[in-house]
This record gives sequence, structure tokens and C-alpha cells, in this order.
Amino acid sequence: MHIASSAAAQIRRQANAVTRSAAAGPELCDIPEMPRIKVSIVFESGARIGPGKARLLECIRDTGSISAAAREMAMSYKRAWLLLDSMNQAFTEPVVTAAPGGSGGGGAIPTPFGAEVLERYQTICDRATTLSAHELTAFGRRARRESGPKI
Repeated sequence: MHIASSAAAQIRRQANAVTRSAAAGPELCDIPEMPRIKVSIVFESGARIGPGKARLLECIRDTGSISAAAREMAMSYKRAWLLLDSMNQAFTEPVVTAAPGGSGGGGAIPTPFGAEVLERYQTICDRATTLSAHELTAFGRRARRESGPKI
């Protein structure tokens, strides 16, 4: 686990403990979890990297296959391929290398640059969570568990 990841997880646990201790009483179970931050990086070209593309890279890393990663994420192979292509087009280096499938199999793995993209994205997310823990805790204390339709 990356050091920033463990620090962010520790801050989330501490913030949740503070939230729970601040609301002593029978309503303890009604306290919502701490809000989360979702980071989307938008480049000057309009290209984006966000939680979905980062998760796709993780799944490819873990499964060694675009089709297996797509199945794990409940998306079509075509959708996964389009997302990968958009990431490859966003940078001067590819993020994934793929071997053609067929009877001998195929496979895909993140390139060293793809692993760097994933690591940097996770670091940005962890730092954003760490820096905003106090504010997220404050929001969490006042958030309703059910807020109606998400529009």
C-alpha cells in the first residue's frame, strides 16, 4: 500500500471516529459515512482521467485482460477499449499494451507509463482526501442518509 493511501485511510478512520463520538446516543447508527472526494483530471486537450478510467487500469493490471477487466466492471469490451483508446490518445505514450486474442490467448498490461499514471492519480486522490478530511467530516455530520433523487 502506498504511504499516502494508508495516511488517507487513517484520516478517514479518525474522522469517522470523531463523527461517531460527537453523536453519542441512540442515533449512533444513523450517522452517515464520511463523504468521499472523486477526482477528475481534465487536460487542456479536453481529455479526462477520473475514477472510472483509473479503475479500468487497475482491473487490467489485476486480470491481465481487457475483456476480463470489462466483465469485472460490468461494461462491454467495446466501451473498455474506447476508454483505453481515449487514455492512449491523451498522452504521448500508451498506458496499456495489448496482445491480439485468439486461440493462443492475448492479454493486456499497463505500460510502465500506465502504472505511473495510475500511481500519480491515486496520489492526487489520497492527498485531496487528506487535505480535506476536516471539511469532509463537517459535511458528513450534517448529511442526510437519504437525500432523494440524485440529479
